[in-house]
Amino acid sequence: MSAQGNAAPIIIKRKKSGGDHGHHGGAWKVAYADFVTAMMAFFLLMWLLNATTEKQRKGLADYFSPSIPLSRVSGGGNGAFNGDSMFTEEIKPQTGTGASAEHPEDAQKAQGDSGVEKQDQEKEAEDREFKAMQDALAGRSGESMVSIEMARHIVTRVSDEGLIIELFDTTEAPLFEAESATPTQLYRDLVRMVARVTKVVGNEIAVSGHTRSQPVVLANNPIWQLSHARADETRKLLESGGTSAKRIQRVTGHADRKLSQQNPMSVKNNRVEIILLRE
Repeated sequence: MSAQGNAAPIIIKRKKSGGDHGHHGGAWKVAYADFVTAMMAFFLLMWLLNATTEKQRKGLADYFSPSIPLSRVSGGGNGAFNGDSMFTEEIKPQTGTGASAEHPEDAQKAQGDSGVEKQDQEKEAEDREFKAMQDALAGRSGESMVSIEMARHIVTRVSDEGLIIELFDTTEAPLFEAESATPTQLYRDLVRMVARVTKVVGNEIAVSGHTRSQPVVLANNPIWQLSHARADETRKLLESGGTSAKRIQRVTGHADRKLSQQNPMSVKNNRVEIILLRE
């Protein structure tokens, strides 16, 4: 009994697990996410390099480049201006800032806004000249060049090619002798009047002959030769009326391939177009 009474008491300690061990924390997840994001960006970059052309890659590089350089044209070098001087002939004409040569060639001159504005002004001036000639040919300008009889044979219109002056037959008054290139006196007067009106400008001229379709199919259809012969006769009348021969750029016959009337056999399809070409 005494032995049992002298025995030391047994003490049991219970420890609570906190669960804060390093491998159970969340810091590694953040690092892993950063790593995965970097790998995705890397593979995306590699895919873009493989899927784009050199020109597209250069455009992307220019988009992300700093805005300090005056030129966005890259020469492949390093530095603020990518190896190019802002005074070189290759840079300034492309950026619209001018040209470094004192007397640059036309191909080296920068157009910019001033070039576009100049072209627009020239086109507007040319359109005004065309409008004045249209008024003169229609008898609206107060001049007595065009009689009522002549005005019935003239139609004018402005196109991208230039001012088109169309001279056509009517049922009562043809401009050429039947099935020939011999002009009538009315047509001679018409063409010489056109020569006087168009003498005030220096635009180059194109002459096109057209004929109506034949009512029957002919083995030897003369409309090609006839349309060209009438256009060439018009050229001769223009030159005799004072038009410089150097202004005539082309004389063509279109036969019945470009009809102006829905009815292919209408006499109004017998016509000649005098075109003042745009400069």
